[in-house]
Amino acid sequence: MTFGRMPIANAFLTADEFADEYFFELAPAFCESCGTFQITEQPDAEQMFHGAYPFFTRSSRRMVAHFADYANWLRDTYLPADPFVVEIGSNDGAMLENFARAGKRHLGVEPSSNTADVAREHGVESLVAFFGAETAVRVRDTHGPADAIIAANVMCHIPDLHGIAEGAAKLLTEDGVLVFEEPYLGAMVEKTSYDQIYDEHVFIFSLQAVSSLFAPHGLELIEALPQDTHGGSMRYVLARKGRRPVTPSVGNLLAREHELGLHLASTYDRFRDNCETSRRELRALLDRLHTEGKRVAGYAATSKSTTVINYCGLTPEHIAYISDTTPLKQGKFSPGGHIPVVPHETFAADYPEYAVLFAWNHRDEILANEQAFARAGNKWISFVPEVTIEDGTNA
Repeated sequence: MTFGRMPIANAFLTADEFADEYFFELAPAFCESCGTFQITEQPDAEQMFHGAYPFFTRSSRRMVAHFADYANWLRDTYLPADPFVVEIGSNDGAMLENFARAGKRHLGVEPSSNTADVAREHGVESLVAFFGAETAVRVRDTHGPADAIIAANVMCHIPDLHGIAEGAAKLLTEDGVLVFEEPYLGAMVEKTSYDQIYDEHVFIFSLQAVSSLFAPHGLELIEALPQDTHGGSMRYVLARKGRRPVTPSVGNLLAREHELGLHLASTYDRFRDNCETSRRELRALLDRLHTEGKRVAGYAATSKSTTVINYCGLTPEHIAYISDTTPLKQGKFSPGGHIPVVPHETFAADYPEYAVLFAWNHRDEILANEQAFARAGNKWISFVPEVTIEDGTNA
């Protein structure tokens, strides 16, 4: 399967950068032997994660609250009284701040210096680096072994998962846990949420894949917990083999994956067909609205929107602008499609007749906040799990 020529998902750019824009082929594949679903080509990490990385966790109140719950769950379920917690890809510190405020030893390992700077402002100790075996040894030599290594929406970004697993095995205490949550393959397939696939997401995980990838490093999956974040995620807990009991959740969810056919290549043939149907329907709808002279905007300049815009061939003729609250994106253009990104105030000052809900995974939060848009008679366009138009007044 291919989504075609694709730019860096978060590389929002100025007009004078159009000519030198980087593209690659976004082509996912499935391995029947180990169950991994991944893209076959990924840009260099430095092109995606750098000192001007434009994503900040704190921009979503819902995610900040979710990470507070995550931290409390970890403390109550797996941590000793005086833990040392390391987070891989700690971004702006929204997760680790919960440990910092409680006076617990912690360290964020974050490759983007700008987000690490924000984390430090919130009292979170941060190391600007990519996590791997070498970094793990460096952290252990400086701080000692970790009782927990945690991550959220990060593991799927890292092509060298064996390096991550090796690093975790070196850094964890004997009874330590590796805990991460990521967009879940089962949810993506069921919802045809193909916008989960972009340059940063080299993997979309299943339990089968996680078990296969980490087992060679002596780590076994002991618990799996479904999450409703990002349109359907899974939290995975791994420990050294035999050190902790495996909970019934693992067997139950593996059986569910088998029912969904996540181990079969034919499942991904159907997924490809569903993606192509979604593309045709969204493009046809926006073509019709353009012909009718309707004003259409995008809501949230997300990484996911880059896949949708470029896969569907959308241009400023289809979507006049994208409203976003991130200052680093405002005044720039979307990758590939070159649709202007404007502050939310522009959207609120003169509502368009339709808005494409690119941040569909935050649907409830957005529709609750945008009741004035709906009351004015305007409509939302969604494309997950299918292309629909709704007024949003019942949110």
